[in-house]
Amino acid sequence: MSCQVEQAFTVSPTCMLRPLEVPMRYLFGPGPSNVPPRVLASGSRPIIGHLHPEMYEIMNDIKKGIQYAFQTENNMTISMSGSGHAAMECAVFNVVEPGESVLVAVNGIWGERVAEIAERMGANVHTMVKAPGGYYTKEEIEQAIEKHKPVLFFLTHGESSAGLCHPVDGIGDICRKHNCLFLVDTVASLGAAPIFMDKQKIDILYTGSQKALNAPPGTAPISFNDRACYKMFNRKTKPISYLFDMTHLSNYWGCDGNTVRAYHHTGPVSGFFALRESLAILAEKGLEESWRKHKEVSAYLYKGLEDLGLKLFIPDRDLRLPSVTTIAIPEGYDWREMLGYIMKHHQMEMTGGLGPSIGMVMRIGLMGYNCEKTNADKALHALADALKNCKKSKA
Repeated sequence: MSCQVEQAFTVSPTCMLRPLEVPMRYLFGPGPSNVPPRVLASGSRPIIGHLHPEMYEIMNDIKKGIQYAFQTENNMTISMSGSGHAAMECAVFNVVEPGESVLVAVNGIWGERVAEIAERMGANVHTMVKAPGGYYTKEEIEQAIEKHKPVLFFLTHGESSAGLCHPVDGIGDICRKHNCLFLVDTVASLGAAPIFMDKQKIDILYTGSQKALNAPPGTAPISFNDRACYKMFNRKTKPISYLFDMTHLSNYWGCDGNTVRAYHHTGPVSGFFALRESLAILAEKGLEESWRKHKEVSAYLYKGLEDLGLKLFIPDRDLRLPSVTTIAIPEGYDWREMLGYIMKHHQMEMTGGLGPSIGMVMRIGLMGYNCEKTNADKALHALADALKNCKKSKA
């Protein structure tokens, strides 16, 4: 019997004897988005050591690129080796200790995630909950901060599950008034909607690589200001994650003032190449032009959707996320059937809702490289075809 088992493990899996095949698709969902050829090419450059001087130079470039994209002069600016969730956990794990109060604005899935992350690490979590697409006034936020006295307040700038771009102005002032750190998620909004980390007094800001930045998934820029660093580096307890401990990461990224960078983990070398090039493209284009382009193309898409008789989920145009547009599910249609039809007949990804917005919306993402009116036309054509050919109930 043992010989049979041993022999079975020597047989190569048939699937691994075939060449890798990946279909070409239009990624018009909430991310990842299609990647420009220049960024794809950067990921195929020769691998170098993650502690080589040339790698440090690339990491320094990335830091400068993030500072520009975030509009910050924060020294403590790095990229996580992981997706946006890695930056989300890094932020919470480093500035919150067990038993401390955390306030989370929940109006979609990302607030739910941060609340769970904070709860898992032992924080005393309080939530402000609104339906997907809801937004909070500064008065509501200040009342909740006065009541719960949190060390950290979390808000999603670009809530991709609902298609909302939440106003940020003035909230940083409220947090400073009450000695509370202000954490903002810009995974879906960075590069598509204006954000000014220093000017808006945001203490911790993070994003992901795979949306408007147009790099492959797997890296996540994050920045901490001096207020956040003071809290982070004067803890009574160690962060619960070794991998996400900023004491080590700050050294790995050359942010701690030491001349020698010690080994902490092996960073995603090719992923950092791609992130560097995506940030370079943003710098060459300019933030203002990127914001303008996303606003223009999203407005073009809105009109096309309304011409098809579709209803935009966020009524207030000024609160719509330029990178991810949400429409109410057309009455009488099965949204899963529509999305399946579009994928099958147009090789195009659009998606339904996520978390609390499931069954409420369909989502169309035109961001970064995909942010063109020609792509909006392709998406509108695919939707019109689905509306014509998918079954509509008589009820």
